[in-house]
Amino acid sequence: MKNLSLLLFSITLLVLPGCKNYVDEYVTYTINEPVFMAASEFRSTVAVEEPQPIEEQGKIVFYNGYLYISQPGEGIHVIDNRDPSNPRNVAFIELLGNADMHVREGVLYADSYVDLVWFDMSDPAEPVFKGRKEEVFPEALPPTENDFGIDYAKSMDKEKGIVVGWKTVERKELVREYKPRWWGWGGWQEDALYSSAPSSANSVGATGSMSRFAIYKENLYTVMNNMLGIFDLSGEAPVKKGDNMYVGFNVETIFSYKDCLFMGTPTGMIIYSVEDPLRPEYQSMITHVFGCDPVVVEDDIAYITVRSGTFCGQDADQLIIVNVANTKSPKHIVTYNMKSPKGLGIDNGTLFVCSDGLQVFDSEDPATIMAHRLAHFKEMDGFDVIPYNNVLMMIAEDGIYQYDYSDVTEIKQLSRLPIGK
Repeated sequence: MKNLSLLLFSITLLVLPGCKNYVDEYVTYTINEPVFMAASEFRSTVAVEEPQPIEEQGKIVFYNGYLYISQPGEGIHVIDNRDPSNPRNVAFIELLGNADMHVREGVLYADSYVDLVWFDMSDPAEPVFKGRKEEVFPEALPPTENDFGIDYAKSMDKEKGIVVGWKTVERKELVREYKPRWWGWGGWQEDALYSSAPSSANSVGATGSMSRFAIYKENLYTVMNNMLGIFDLSGEAPVKKGDNMYVGFNVETIFSYKDCLFMGTPTGMIIYSVEDPLRPEYQSMITHVFGCDPVVVEDDIAYITVRSGTFCGQDADQLIIVNVANTKSPKHIVTYNMKSPKGLGIDNGTLFVCSDGLQVFDSEDPATIMAHRLAHFKEMDGFDVIPYNNVLMMIAEDGIYQYDYSDVTEIKQLSRLPIGK
């Protein structure tokens, strides 16, 4: 019995936990820190200038013969497109932090990072700045140029001004980690389980499918990150209606159809009813593999593209077609594999998809759409499109391409306005 007690005591010593279960380690990592501009300086930068070269592709809006093109982060180009065979660059609106815009009854509404601004476009060649709503997009931030994380806490310090950019820094921080240690036959051991590392004549313009702005009746709907904002446009100045509303994870695009809003997210399409325009009501969501996701709708059929890539998620490149006649219970029709599809548009049964250039389909029978391709233009990398009145306006990496599709059996290119430095 004495020998047994001695043996048990010896085993207890061998597995006795160490006194120090915390380990201090220095961790080095790279992060994007915000670059601020004083709010007063930021809000004094709006200017209307002579036409400037279009240096980078961005969002597009068409209204009453004019095409508006965002140059991301810098402003808006105004293109006289009344003759699509000869588009003319007529003005540039310098607007720091711009990404999205829309037009209603001759007024252009645009974001400027955290603010909403608007312009009188009675003479599109001479836009007139009319006003600004401050801090209506409080979490709007400029994009980064790398895959490193951002210092979100610092970026929300409003006393320092408006975040207008990022600087990449390397940090070294002391981190205390809990690492259970025990005495074994080989000395002090660590439990690996706990290790970690830093981780037209119309009153409303036509937008591309990548837009985060939509207009229904007298209201502008905006999606930024996870939030939906609503602005009443019935008066001389937009009026923010209520607080921003959470609608889903990282909503990327929004499309207005009938009395519903169709929102594209990295994981699926979300549908909200705006039958009561100021009280959007969730209807349903149809999920898909993780990826970037614009959507357009015609005749109760929704067309969704999902693409892979650095910022989009998995290696899935698809066109998904869904029947949304019953918005509370959408029905999947078919999914097609495509080559990195981006923006898309549809007009009177003709579907345009930015995939491997530009592809055009007869969508009369969605279940067999791939067997009814009408045209394929491969010489460019298309980003987004607006089909309107038999003219397709497409923005690509190297230019704005326009096509006449009045005869879908013989689609003709009308012009190309160059983009690039």
